[in-house]
Amino acid sequence: MERKKESDDLFPSVPGLHVETMAEAQKHVDNLTKPLGALGRLEETFVRLAGITGETVPSLDRKVVVVFCGDHGVTEEGVSAYPSEVTGLMIRNFCDGKAAVNVFARCYGAKVRVVDVGSQLTELPAGVLNRKVRAGTANMVKGPAMSGAEAIQAIRVGLEMAQEMKEQGFQLAAVGEMGIGNTTAAAAVSASLTGRPVEELVGRGTGIDDVALKKKGEAIRRSLEVNQPDPSDPLDVLAKVGGLELAAMTGFILGACAQRLSTVIDGVISTASALAAFRLVPGVRDYLFASHLSEEPAHQVLLKQLELDPLIDASMRLGEGSGAVLSFPLFDGAVAAAREMATFADLGM
Repeated sequence: MERKKESDDLFPSVPGLHVETMAEAQKHVDNLTKPLGALGRLEETFVRLAGITGETVPSLDRKVVVVFCGDHGVTEEGVSAYPSEVTGLMIRNFCDGKAAVNVFARCYGAKVRVVDVGSQLTELPAGVLNRKVRAGTANMVKGPAMSGAEAIQAIRVGLEMAQEMKEQGFQLAAVGEMGIGNTTAAAAVSASLTGRPVEELVGRGTGIDDVALKKKGEAIRRSLEVNQPDPSDPLDVLAKVGGLELAAMTGFILGACAQRLSTVIDGVISTASALAAFRLVPGVRDYLFASHLSEEPAHQVLLKQLELDPLIDASMRLGEGSGAVLSFPLFDGAVAAAREMATFADLGM
């Protein structure tokens, strides 16, 4: 009961969209010099941005991607092509500005924030925000990945980061992650929350071969059998078969949406967190944008559960928030078209 009371107090309420502003935005888009609906999802994106911000033509000048990092004990089962140490190496790579997400962020004028919520690094590079809950999860094949209290603590990290990003004036936020083994955790979370068979959800993640793919599927099945996560309780699922960065992203999504901060999700891992957030507070869906369709098989299942359509299909499966940042120009284009295109009224019609 104590954990339930704590979790009930944890989740902020999410306000509804500004429906009148959305109607005005839709009317404006429909009057632009183009056939109705010709800009497709860009139009839906623009109208929803208006509903989130309350501005008929919103501004998206300040963008950020927040990359949550954590290690996974399940890597002991041979589920990844890379050892856990690569998580730490990539954290340093982010700080050096040399990862894909850094490159894309520079291209599109976005900031990168790196948050260590659960890596095994003992000394963090300059520029990393130290919000470590514990040094990696336990092996979920043998027992819970973390305690319920640790899952709540990681969610609080995400909530606090969302508040910081809002206070720093960011208008569009992407959420990303880094953690060797986290596609295994994401598939386990997906299986628990959706009820779909593991074999429909497990993917190659870091590019594993058939032998490792079989090990990965077996590890996920065993983790679900051993831990018996409650599908009706996303907190229980995150604690038993999730990851510290997955829990933190869930918190970030909850916090960002509660503060009317438009939020772009990346691939299968952040979308698993988004589904957990949606199950906790259904109103978050209105504030979420799906950036791309990952090659990971669970991703399409998760997006259907959220009823979100991706803006990009580029056969990516990198993570980091890279696909989310890659979609930023589409948001800029949607807003620019609404701001700068002539209307039929301008043409005298």
